[in-house]
Amino acid sequence: MIEIDGSHLSGGGQILRTALGLSVLTGKRFGIKSIRKGRPKPGIKEQHLQTINVMKELCNAEVNGDKIGSDFLEFKPNKINEKELNVEIRTAGSVALVLQALLIAGISNNLKVNINGGGTWNLHAPPVCFLQHVLKPVLKKMNYFFDIEILKDGFYPKGNSSVNFKSEKCKLECIDLTKKCKIKEIKGISIASENLIDRKVCERQKESAEKILFDNFKIKPEIECKYEETLSTGTGILLYIITENSIISSDNLGELGKRAEYVGKECAENLIKEYKNGVIDKHIGDQILPYLAFGKGKVIVSEITDHIKSNIYVIEKFLDVKFEINENEISV
Repeated sequence: MIEIDGSHLSGGGQILRTALGLSVLTGKRFGIKSIRKGRPKPGIKEQHLQTINVMKELCNAEVNGDKIGSDFLEFKPNKINEKELNVEIRTAGSVALVLQALLIAGISNNLKVNINGGGTWNLHAPPVCFLQHVLKPVLKKMNYFFDIEILKDGFYPKGNSSVNFKSEKCKLECIDLTKKCKIKEIKGISIASENLIDRKVCERQKESAEKILFDNFKIKPEIECKYEETLSTGTGILLYIITENSIISSDNLGELGKRAEYVGKECAENLIKEYKNGVIDKHIGDQILPYLAFGKGKVIVSEITDHIKSNIYVIEKFLDVKFEINENEISV
């Protein structure tokens, strides 16, 4: 059994998600202890439990420790079952984080998963539209094709989103994202719940971000405004730069008491920082690693984060690979 320390470095749920995805993919069993030890509420939460449940069903796994609050998990995968799967998230837990594990399993499996409940915009998690507009085209360069359809968005605390996911098994190809190339276009999505339409929250987020980005790059961004019928009030913005060979992104979540203009401003300023410091941003940087391990290649990220280091720690437990980090370049 592969033994994993869930408190390694940042000690987040990503360690568990990556382990689940790679376990299903490789057929190797693992045990993880001290799950999310460094978090204010350590142990397994709802979105982690539902990730475990869907991965368990996917490969008929034998599991021990799969309950809310548990700080350990033992997972023994069996034969893959490619039937259509359903996930029910009973809180506003992040749908994108559940999809992280499924995306890894989808490398070698044709998956079809329906996710109901949870949030598409969450604090400390990428929005689901990040997976659609940023991660998807990057992984397409590696010959991995998947589709994510957002039927209904959801915000904290009630969630209630609806998302469909499909993957096509593939043989991953080598990728080189180390060259800073010319910007082709800047795009984005500014979203808010319908009850904020009179306050023009989407437009204010958009206009604030547009001004800062145009002043810096002299390129007019194309930012879509969307008002959605949701159970909870919420706002968010995703911005991304498409260059000739890569995509760099930034996202931000609205908060009670934070003006919409500031939400857009923060997001735009962070995007500029990400672009200046890397060929891909730090969030793609940690999420691309499992695929890099199979397809090989090299990338320059804006920052080497603890998330990147902890993901490498897990991947090297499962696969016969060795990542090299040289300043902000990661290669395998």
